[in-house]
Amino acid sequence: MSRPWFIQPGIILFAGRYDASVAFYRDTLQLPVLFDKGHLITLGFGAGYLMIEKDGFAVDGGKSRAQNPTILRFNVADIDATAKMLGDRGVAVTVSHFDWGTIGQFRDPDGNLCELKNHDDGFFAPAP
Repeated sequence: MSRPWFIQPGIILFAGRYDASVAFYRDTLQLPVLFDKGHLITLGFGAGYLMIEKDGFAVDGGKSRAQNPTILRFNVADIDATAKMLGDRGVAVTVSHFDWGTIGQFRDPDGNLCELKNHDDGFFAPAP
């Protein structure tokens, strides 16, 4: 298999509530800080990174799919245990079971949807 044409994937998230978003992803979700420039921060996000910058917008109660058609997904070993751990940190996670699998959904301070998914799900699991 050939190597991809890119070196590392990244996501840039423009935040309306910058300080709250940084605290959420850095402190609550405990994503590791790669670098912090004061007006933007870059956090480890699996094999890639999540960069948070100012000048986004926030929506109380959560953004609609039209306002943000993206979900930040976190593949985890155990959705229920992770949902409980996040709940203990003040994050409300809604766990839903479907015929195709289980997810846990929560929102960041700007109202962006985030999701937990089982890492070992047969469809999404990395190839051995």
